[in-house]
Amino acid sequence: MIVVFAGIAVLVVLDVLADMSEGTTATHLAIEAGIALVALIGIATLVWRVVTVARGARAHAAELNHDLEQSQHDAIAWRNEAQDLLAGLASKIDTQFEKWSLTPAEKDVALFLLKGFSHKDVARLRQVSEATARQQARAIYKKAGINGRHDLAAFFLEDLVLPMRSED
Repeated sequence: MIVVFAGIAVLVVLDVLADMSEGTTATHLAIEAGIALVALIGIATLVWRVVTVARGARAHAAELNHDLEQSQHDAIAWRNEAQDLLAGLASKIDTQFEKWSLTPAEKDVALFLLKGFSHKDVARLRQVSEATARQQARAIYKKAGINGRHDLAAFFLEDLVLPMRSED
């Protein structure tokens, strides 16, 4: 659009110059000069709008960049906090396994069960038969005094679930 207005302005200026050399009336020259002025105002308006939009886009981009940096900072902080909490949970789980006197193999099986793996998955991951994985799981349940994998998960996760709030 700027090119169109610039083209009009150039053509009108050339026409005015040609008309002046030919001796055209002042009214005709004034009209063509007015057209040239309107074209120049159009150019100036479009340039101003482009600059304004560009400034706004840069400001918006800077704001988005700031928001992104803040989100990345928050994510790192959350990740660090989560790692600390998970390390604490892992330590408590290991302490409880020690209290139950689990063997190293049983500890591995118990961790896999807590992570939601099936007996078949546990057997594959530990490179033992499924029967061995099931027997180790039963030994864990017996030593812990629980009835199964759901009780095992509940033992460690029950206190992590917030109590339901009554709506007043």
